[in-house]
Amino acid sequence: MALSPQKFREIVFHLLYSSDFGEWGDDELVDLIMTQLVVTKKAVREARELALQVRAKQEDLDRLIIKQSKGYDFERIPRIERNVLRLGIYEMFYSATVPTKVAIAEAIRLTRKFASPESATFVNAILDTIYHTDLKLQEEKKSHAATPIGV
Repeated sequence: MALSPQKFREIVFHLLYSSDFGEWGDDELVDLIMTQLVVTKKAVREARELALQVRAKQEDLDRLIIKQSKGYDFERIPRIERNVLRLGIYEMFYSATVPTKVAIAEAIRLTRKFASPESATFVNAILDTIYHTDLKLQEEKKSHAATPIGV
C-alpha cells in the first residue's frame, strides 16, 4: 500500500521533532517510528532523507521564523511549532513538487494534530507572512531576471 503524502510528512515531522531532543541511534529511531506510525522501514528511511535536507537548511529557516515572529522569542516557540514551521518553510522554498498553499495547509494540519488550534493560528500567520513577503519577493526576482530587456 502506498504511503500518503500526509503520512510521509508526519514521519518527517516526527524525525525533526525527535532530533530536537538529541541524537538517536538510527536503528532505534527507525524502529520506534515504524512501530508508532505503522509504516515500513523504507518509508522511514526516505523521510529521514528529507528531514536531513530540512536540517541542512535549518539556520536559514530559523532566520525566517525569527524575522517574522515579531514579539516572540524564538526559544519560547514550542518545539512542535518550530519544527512544523521549519518543514513548512522548507517545502515552500525548496520543494518542486509541493505547491506553496499545500505546504501552508499541511503545516496548519500538522499543528492542529500535534499542538492546538491556537498554535495553528500562529503557524498560519508566520507562514502567510513569509509567503507574502519573502517568497513572493524571491519569485518576483526570478521572473524579472527571466524577462528580456526592453520588454
